[in-house]
Amino acid sequence: MAQIAVAGKQKWWEGGKSPFNVEYGKLMMWYFLMSDAFTFGAFLISYGTVRFASNGWPDPNHVFNSMPFMGHANLPLVFVSIMTFILIASSVTMVLAVGEGHAKNKKGVINYMIATIIGGILFLGCQAWEWHHLHEQGAWWGRNPFMNFDGTQSSTNFTNFFFTITGFHGFHVLSGVVINIVMLIMTVRGVFERRGSYLMIEKAGLYWHFVDLVWVFVFTCFYLF
Repeated sequence: MAQIAVAGKQKWWEGGKSPFNVEYGKLMMWYFLMSDAFTFGAFLISYGTVRFASNGWPDPNHVFNSMPFMGHANLPLVFVSIMTFILIASSVTMVLAVGEGHAKNKKGVINYMIATIIGGILFLGCQAWEWHHLHEQGAWWGRNPFMNFDGTQSSTNFTNFFFTITGFHGFHVLSGVVINIVMLIMTVRGVFERRGSYLMIEKAGLYWHFVDLVWVFVFTCFYLF
């Protein structure tokens, strides 16, 4: 009787329930994101090590306190908060695009992909303005015009790390926008509809969510501490 019970019991790896039963392309995307996470992690750990080993560091409330068309408005972190909201909102529209893909709703995928692309472009525009504004203040690689909390002159470590890490992240956002545009064109042309699957939208979504998640850590490290 025990043998019959064992024989009739479905094994955990049967019926598509295995955790290793993942589509190849999606698995490769996860591998890529893991390796990319190690790169960002190395950057941020290096930044944190230098940051907390230093006796002085610029106050982010004084560095990031401007708004477009308002000059030195003294609005600490307001602009970067808007940037963050835009990127998170684009992640929400990406989730909705993936959901519409699962429902095989071509029109819904198109609408939400357009919204996601617009969000990414707006974020890049905001970052470009911030870089330009800081450059006008004299900040760049090898140049740091901002004083420490205690009024002493700070080193160039702050600007070197800031432009390198935010630039690296910005490159990822730009890459994500390009990928999403390609996915949108393929959707409009009915490529996924003919395939009967919108799995590629889901893969692009994984990358986009990763970019959004990384920004949360970048935001925390540079703008809050």
